[in-house]
Amino acid sequence: MAKMISSPHSAATGVGALPHTEPAEACKVILDIFPEFPYTPTLPGRGQLESIVFNDSEQLPGRLISDDRLIFNSSVNNTVEMEKVYLDYVERNYAPYAQHQDYASGFLEMMTHNLSGVHVLKTQVTGPVTFGMQVVDSKKRPIFYDSQIVDMLSKFIALKARWCEVEMRKKTGAPETLIVLNEPYLASLGSSVVPVDRETVKAGWDDIKGLVEGGLGIHCCSNTDWEFVLQLDPSIISIDAYTNSKEFLLYADAIAAYMQRGGVVAWGIVPSDNNFFVKETVDSIYNRYLGIRSQLAEKIPLKILDAQSLITPSCGIRFADKIAAVNIMQAAAEISRRIRAIRS
Repeated sequence: MAKMISSPHSAATGVGALPHTEPAEACKVILDIFPEFPYTPTLPGRGQLESIVFNDSEQLPGRLISDDRLIFNSSVNNTVEMEKVYLDYVERNYAPYAQHQDYASGFLEMMTHNLSGVHVLKTQVTGPVTFGMQVVDSKKRPIFYDSQIVDMLSKFIALKARWCEVEMRKKTGAPETLIVLNEPYLASLGSSVVPVDRETVKAGWDDIKGLVEGGLGIHCCSNTDWEFVLQLDPSIISIDAYTNSKEFLLYADAIAAYMQRGGVVAWGIVPSDNNFFVKETVDSIYNRYLGIRSQLAEKIPLKILDAQSLITPSCGIRFADKIAAVNIMQAAAEISRRIRAIRS
């Protein structure tokens, strides 16, 4: 079991990407809207190196960028570099896996703020399934299917995650930290077309959990084998509740048990795609969430459900301009306020 975070009591936070290109502006917006539970933004609009997978790839052994693709260059011998990752993992030597400006400008900007008064500070790291399925070897085969490489990859990601949580505590004074693995490719669990082996997923999760000392969660904005994910016992499970709540709630008994033992569900009830958001109102989204809450109330006391919930956009906000992104985040914050008002 990952270390459980303090109950957020239906606070609001964000997920990852913002359309902003100025880190200071992006962080100010986040701190204004989510002062209790802020997160470090990723800013892919600044360039490819700040997009998912690329932003966590800087020290990856065998890394090669070709034709805007991230490749593991298996045509050369990467043994020495891979062995270094294993040794660093065993020795908990995370210092060489630091984030730098070209890859993580939003993270580094957030580190300049005093956040000693927040509840939890959250960041995200690309998970090993998504990383391993997106990066291919010299034969264009996803490295997730190479047992040796994917074993090294999970330890590499663990070192990146550990560096992040230490930096967050040291630089901001945040009382608690949360690392969320960005794992949209968990949708391939059980797929016959692009299969993902559960044992490999669990082994990677255990590697990361073994190094991260604070909260460790999973974000999957697609439908997946939620029973398997719940059994991993992450600190939080972050879902696209706007699109996938029906499928998620098929596991209502398992969700209730997970929340009762301290797990948090981040309900991505506000659509992060502005094309969908503009078709809704705060009232309509709020009522949609009340429907989810009502269904789960049959399985778990509302007091526990509300305590173990977060309200978020459904995913990172890529398909919106800055004004729309602010509106989406403010909608999440308003729904949080309404839920908390019910309990007061």
